[in-house]
Amino acid sequence: MRRLVSETRVHPAELVLPLFVREGVSDAVPISSMPGVSQHTLDSLKRAVGDAAAAGVGGVMLFGVPAIRDAIGSQATDPNGILNVATAAIAAEVGDALVVQTDLCLDEFTDHGHCGVLDDSGRVDNDATLERYVDMALVQADAGSSILGLSGMMDGQVDAVRTALDEAGFVDTAILAYSAKYASAFYGPFREAVDSQLSGDRRSYQLDPANRREGMRESTLDMSEGADIVMVKPAGSYLDVLADVAAMSDIPVWAYQVSGEYAMIEAAAQNGWIDRRRAIEESVVSIRRAGADAVLTYWATELAGWLR
Repeated sequence: MRRLVSETRVHPAELVLPLFVREGVSDAVPISSMPGVSQHTLDSLKRAVGDAAAAGVGGVMLFGVPAIRDAIGSQATDPNGILNVATAAIAAEVGDALVVQTDLCLDEFTDHGHCGVLDDSGRVDNDATLERYVDMALVQADAGSSILGLSGMMDGQVDAVRTALDEAGFVDTAILAYSAKYASAFYGPFREAVDSQLSGDRRSYQLDPANRREGMRESTLDMSEGADIVMVKPAGSYLDVLADVAAMSDIPVWAYQVSGEYAMIEAAAQNGWIDRRRAIEESVVSIRRAGADAVLTYWATELAGWLR
């Protein structure tokens, strides 16, 4: 009876699995702050994506961890860089079974850890960063990425990338705009996952956690610039923003259950303080109930297996 009258359901196809691929390692490297999650080699990445596809997961979002970083994130636009090589390999292997997506941001690739290039005063230069994003977009699309995850929160990034993709003939490559991305403490474990070089914070370009309406405003701007999907991030602490955006949007709205949300549930479960499976299921259904059409979650493959 409860199943029959349930108002909100989660389907494996509505889940996206974030994955990290690291250059220069011979074995997958466990991430200590995210039990069960690793930085992958190309081989272990292929196995993880194969498992996700077999479980019916809708897509994977790839993040690259390069061996060499510099001020402008050169490896991000190198066709032989780790993220682009991994994208091509995964797209060729399982691109018909799920949607291969890539993170389009410079933070993993810069020696200062910011999401853009810096000016002479050490501040992120928005317009100079857009030029780098355009170059990244073209390389990632050429490698076979079907959805580009614009996560850098630069003003005008959707318009710049959409224009460049269309002019280069990548008219079918979709844009996932991280529109309502907040300057959150819940990203902590992700810093380890990508070996972030960041010193300081990103409050000058990510949103203030106190601002609800701003998330709506940024989402509306990205829609007007041609985004195919908009994102709210983090998910669990911003369900009000997610509900606002979902109520007004005429395009898909996704949400990212971030590393800190994952780590808190795993840590509490390891201590025996909560029921792990029930907590995972409840957290994801809550995100769907608030209005997310799809959820990026590190539990995607495991949860998909339970659902099936």
